Amino acid sequence: MPRGTAERNAALWGARPRDWAEVQEGQVRPLYEAVLDELRIGAGTRLLDVGCGAGMASQLAAERGARVSGFDATAPLLAVARERVPEGDFRVGDMESLPWDAGSFDAVVGFNSFQFAADPAVALGEAGRVAVDGAPIAIATWGPEDQCEARAVLRAQGALLPPPPPGAPGPFAMSQPGALDGFVERTGLRAGESRDVECVWRYPDVDTAMRGLKAAGPTTAAIREAGEERVDEVLREALRPFTGDDGTVTIRNVFRYTVASTSPGSAGRTS
Repeated sequence: MPRGTAERNAALWGARPRDWAEVQEGQVRPLYEAVLDELRIGAGTRLLDVGCGAGMASQLAAERGARVSGFDATAPLLAVARERVPEGDFRVGDMESLPWDAGSFDAVVGFNSFQFAADPAVALGEAGRVAVDGAPIAIATWGPEDQCEARAVLRAQGALLPPPPPGAPGPFAMSQPGALDGFVERTGLRAGESRDVECVWRYPDVDTAMRGLKAAGPTTAAIREAGEERVDEVLREALRPFTGDDGTVTIRNVFRYTVASTSPGSAGRTS
């Protein structure tokens, strides 16, 4: 098995956990709400949030009455998640080896998580293992690149990093036609219909936008490679087209998700 997800990602995503929780995580709240609605998460639903980060999606599920468990590679983010959902069961480790018994959950969600595992197929297979038969498993990723204005930021900071290994998937690899469904089917799960959700990132000013963006793992990597001063210069320039006359920053993006299931005919249901 390749090097574990936790070892590879924890340091990148744990550098600025409060900035992530307070500024950036909520920018995709419409995606969380759409998935929780489709899965009909409610009172008593046993939900596992894989790659839960600082726990906003977990908190939204708990507010609906779900019994929430969360899993992530990054201990500092999990500390915030525990504050948000004190009754939740949050654990740290590799997605390729989830520490729960088979059939423990009525639903599993992964928001921009499974595709970044060291072995994505094994990670998604683990999600299927810990879910009850027929349980929905939601897999969310970036939408089509031409519908994501954040691509300008990703490209700008990516230019500061060493070239990726040959064949390494980019952030939009799963948004190609049929890619998300194909990934699901290769793990032995049944893919449902893919849906797109618009998430408009709004910041009161450029400094706040930079605070949120610098809390993300890829930007942390760029800071370590090129230094924070250089990253600040690059981000300010990348944000210029999205900055209004009043100083606010607006970045329009689309995210895509599909709801898979462990057996035919059950996607999108929790009971």
